[in-house]
Amino acid sequence: MTEAVTQPALVIPQLIVGLGNPESKYDQTRHNIGFTAVEALCSAWGITLAENRKFQGEYGEGMAPGGGKIRLLKPLTYMNRSGQAIQSVTSWYKLPPESVLIIYDDMDLPLGKTRLRLSGSAGGHNGMKSAIAHLNTQNFPRLRIGIGKPKDAANKDDSDTISHVLGRFSATENQLMSLVLQFVVECVELTLKQGVEKAMNVCNSRTISNSESC
Repeated sequence: MTEAVTQPALVIPQLIVGLGNPESKYDQTRHNIGFTAVEALCSAWGITLAENRKFQGEYGEGMAPGGGKIRLLKPLTYMNRSGQAIQSVTSWYKLPPESVLIIYDDMDLPLGKTRLRLSGSAGGHNGMKSAIAHLNTQNFPRLRIGIGKPKDAANKDDSDTISHVLGRFSATENQLMSLVLQFVVECVELTLKQGVEKAMNVCNSRTISNSESC
């Protein structure tokens, strides 16, 4: 007899975290695109975030498009300690690491590109280093949003890179990022309905451009 093939369990996020820094001076910066993405999700789903001291961040919950309960978090611990806030939520609700979807900026991806993965390293991102340390594993899904590199990046020093990451998008880039955020909402909704693995096929195969708004 032929043995039945066991299908892998669907990975459906229960907690969505956007990485960023608090304080108004960081609002709408490239490094805070994770915060902006969570705000876009809340707007699309009618969920309100409120500061929660126990969870060390702005937290909200509601019904997800897939029909289940969803939780959203913007850590207010500053980027390098994001894992503290994430762990406070996962510990309280006894959520496994694989149920946490983290959204954050990636300078190695060009503007208009997103990348969804089931697991992986921090890739030099301090917020992800903290998340991995506090969840004690790399095995949780993440959605990276491309912010591009500074012009002439090969000849730039660290201060130029920091200025780029903590800088704001130009007017033209903002138009593009509005379309990217719409696509991010679509991608996340797909993960909630069909699981991360199936959503990867859609989210990783498309590049958003300003021409799509015409």
